[in-house]
Amino acid sequence: MQLIAKLKKDAISKVKIVGTKPANLVEFFEVSKNYGNIKALCKVNVAFRPGEFVSIVGPSGAGKSTLAKLLIREEIPSSGKIIVAGRDVASFNRRTLSKYRRKIGVVFQDYKLLAHKSVFENIAFALEVCDALTSEIRDRVPKILNMVGLFDRANNYPHELSGGEKQRVSIARALIHSPKILIADEPTGNLDPKNTKEVIDLLLQINRSGTLVVLATHDESIVNQLFRRVIKVENGKITQDQNRSKYF
Repeated sequence: MQLIAKLKKDAISKVKIVGTKPANLVEFFEVSKNYGNIKALCKVNVAFRPGEFVSIVGPSGAGKSTLAKLLIREEIPSSGKIIVAGRDVASFNRRTLSKYRRKIGVVFQDYKLLAHKSVFENIAFALEVCDALTSEIRDRVPKILNMVGLFDRANNYPHELSGGEKQRVSIARALIHSPKILIADEPTGNLDPKNTKEVIDLLLQINRSGTLVVLATHDESIVNQLFRRVIKVENGKITQDQNRSKYF
């Protein structure tokens, strides 16, 4: 009887339950970050699920960029824990941290492109530092360039590109390791409305492929058009967490 009961229990545990919410990919537990006497974040509790598109909005100095830096482990919390895929990121050693960062794509406001390298070389560099094979680089880089609409700009240099094109190169570089999480920190801050729309549309396209996208911006006019989850940050605290999906 005990054997039968165990078999039934094992069978039940293997059944996929339809309609349940996916487990959280990222969790902040009582996270605070201080820079001397300045409290950049104060006891933040928030979680992101796989495949979400989350906008974090707030004025300059509100704590948006600090959240992003903590998530990529550029900074560590003064207190609290950040759990990603079930692991405390503060506990990572150098080797584990390197692997972890390959699974997180980051897009910055100022592009951070290498001026002496072509578009192709800028993206390939992210693979070269990980000792990728030449054959892999030749295969993957053109595919990513095609995805962001820059295939015909592969041999151009950053000074020959518009602001929108530079940001798309930055996004392509962030995607080269097929990240589970993409963090975009003020990616449209230097762009005109046309290029802003193109970059946001590209982020939405990336999100539709299953990537968790976290967009940090001070521009609420952008997120008001997205119909996605919006988190407001003020003075280091979350003041609002709202799902604006039309289907919610």
